[in-house]
Amino acid sequence: MKKLPIALLSLILLAASTGLSETELIKMPGAEVEVYKKASGDDLRIYRFDPPGHNPETDSRPAIVFFFGGGWNGGAVTQFEPHSRYLASRGMVAFVADYRVKSRQKTAPNACVADGKSAIRWVRKNAERLGIDPDRIAAGGGSAGGHVAAATGMCEGFDEESEDTSISSKPNLLALFNPVYDNGPKGYGHSRVTEWFPAISPAHNITKDDPPTIVFLGSKDNLIPVETAESFDKKLKEQGIDSELYIYDDRTHGFFNRGKGDGKDFIDTVLKTDAFLVKHGYLKGEPDKALLDRLSEGKKS
Repeated sequence: MKKLPIALLSLILLAASTGLSETELIKMPGAEVEVYKKASGDDLRIYRFDPPGHNPETDSRPAIVFFFGGGWNGGAVTQFEPHSRYLASRGMVAFVADYRVKSRQKTAPNACVADGKSAIRWVRKNAERLGIDPDRIAAGGGSAGGHVAAATGMCEGFDEESEDTSISSKPNLLALFNPVYDNGPKGYGHSRVTEWFPAISPAHNITKDDPPTIVFLGSKDNLIPVETAESFDKKLKEQGIDSELYIYDDRTHGFFNRGKGDGKDFIDTVLKTDAFLVKHGYLKGEPDKALLDRLSEGKKS
């Protein structure tokens, strides 16, 4: 009988232990998977990519947690898998986190934010066990996932009552890809968040203790106006926060994803993220452009 890969076998065993079918577990070869939270009757999983040679007993590495996009309605937890693989190869412990959405759990955007905070808190709580520096935890995401990431960094509240709030859910750096971060009357999704507005809108909660932030946006994004991004960037800088905004000419929503166009935007946004992480002491050395080329072609390494 053909032997199963260890990572796949682990997923099958986990499915058996939780009573879930194998198809309900996302397969990401090489990733370790744990449940970071139980909510709405579901196990919410976080998938981890460790750097080569990572030793949790002796290492204290920076980490990043990515949140997928999908309008708070759906989306694939694998969206930032290539980003995670790349950053793990560069020395970070990289995660992609599942969270509740309307199509699967019938939840509202406030649950998305609560789950994002739970994921960051879980990583910080388990930092020593996982060989992570609790003071160098970044959050990233695209579109609604960008909103989740930004909200963890800028919005107060939305913490689960059952969690230890003495452990901060605030990331130390943000990497946002066409993020939904203005939920005001003229912003995205206002009608769905009026109950929690303005507390749930990152653009309405910028303070001087917010994380350094890098943002990528297409000039023809039909959901996030360039003016919104420029205003956000200006407000961060007025608070003394390091902010970098990159506008890509003629690009539309989701332009940064692997598989879009000729792959150059995927590579360029990751390289700029790499440089921002180097700037803030999360990475060292030169970027691995050869690996990015392979990842842009859909290869795992």
